[in-house]
Amino acid sequence: MNLLQGKTAIITGATRGIGKGIAEVFAQNGANIAFTYSSSVEAAKKLEKDLNDLGVKAKGYQSNAANYDQAQELVKDVLEAFGSIDILVNNAGITKDNLLMRMGEEDFDKVIEVNLKSVFNMTKAVQRTMLKQRKGSIINMSSVVGVKGNAGQANYAASKAGIIGFSKSVALELGSRNIRSNVVAPGFIETEMTAKLDEKVVEGWRNAIPLKRGGAPEDIANACVFLASDLSAYITGQVLHVDGGMLT
Repeated sequence: MNLLQGKTAIITGATRGIGKGIAEVFAQNGANIAFTYSSSVEAAKKLEKDLNDLGVKAKGYQSNAANYDQAQELVKDVLEAFGSIDILVNNAGITKDNLLMRMGEEDFDKVIEVNLKSVFNMTKAVQRTMLKQRKGSIINMSSVVGVKGNAGQANYAASKAGIIGFSKSVALELGSRNIRSNVVAPGFIETEMTAKLDEKVVEGWRNAIPLKRGGAPEDIANACVFLASDLSAYITGQVLHVDGGMLT
């Protein structure tokens, strides 16, 4: 399938887990990929090579999306290297879980900065280009937690719920220029991070999901391909739950 042939995508936080899955599936669908990473230089080099081997143009950038100036600089560099930016996937995110009574101010601020402010920074940075092109698809990664909340994750839930409100506002502002803004809300996705968890706990989570399994990064990536492609040309301001029925 070449649903994204000739399109250029920026994907933040793409060296592992969901971000890596999105980069790979986008490349398989013909998209050129500019991706960011924070510290995993070796993983970034390997991903860059793997994506180029698929016959698309791919380049990794060590850039912090939570920094306004770095986001502006990144978009400038990507435009120079690729010539256009058709898709933005805001995927970079962190957790600093704790009960509210034990959560320090820094743990709250950092999660909001990395998860939510980065979405503002990157959207602001690509806006001018997409307005000029009169087209673009912005996909923001929220979470099932951003919709229903979760004990011990007040900071993370606030950041992911904020992404939903931000995305819907952007959809209303930029719709007349054919720029779409949508949200993907993953449920329990099995990645390198979840592999470190206790197997019994994970099994309990799987059993509580109607489809009786955790999701794979590809499940999220496929939803993103749909939202990035012309198949979803009349869809904006929506939250797509990819959670195996968790929130049904």
